[in-house]
Amino acid sequence: MQAIRCLTVAVIALLAAGCSSFTSEKGATLPRNAQWGVLPLVNYSQAPQAGERAEQILVSVLAGEGVRAHAYAVPAASAAQLLDEQDVQGKALEWARQQNLAYVVTGSVEEWQYKNGLDGEPAVGVSLRVIEPASGRVLWSSSGARAGWSRESLAGAAQKVLRELVDDMRLE
Repeated sequence: MQAIRCLTVAVIALLAAGCSSFTSEKGATLPRNAQWGVLPLVNYSQAPQAGERAEQILVSVLAGEGVRAHAYAVPAASAAQLLDEQDVQGKALEWARQQNLAYVVTGSVEEWQYKNGLDGEPAVGVSLRVIEPASGRVLWSSSGARAGWSRESLAGAAQKVLRELVDDMRLE
């Protein structure tokens, strides 16, 4: 009976590990009550506006951890200007400096889709970084990916990935 329980626990652990993947660079402990901002997440996925969707979820997840983050609003621009991601990131970082933000969260969305097939599983991959705007130093970085279950929403899978990443942030 004990062997069956151990085997069951091992199988569950393998299944859970097979659905998610996270890597992290441990950084300094960061204060929750500092001035925080969320900068645009670069969208490397095939899904239009995946970066913007992930940003909105990220702001919510941060708020759940007691971090009140100001979100950068991308100004109206031509399509060519919006496609220049380095320019958008540079302007967003300059905005963070002007706002005297102590820390900003930025990063990229690598995957944001429902996989093909009968089950149509959601798949999300996100990388985040915490930057100190005054110096431009990266204080923390982490990446996570998850393939959800067939009846799970894409936003639900993204929320789980972002929550795992933020939980790993070492906030005080």
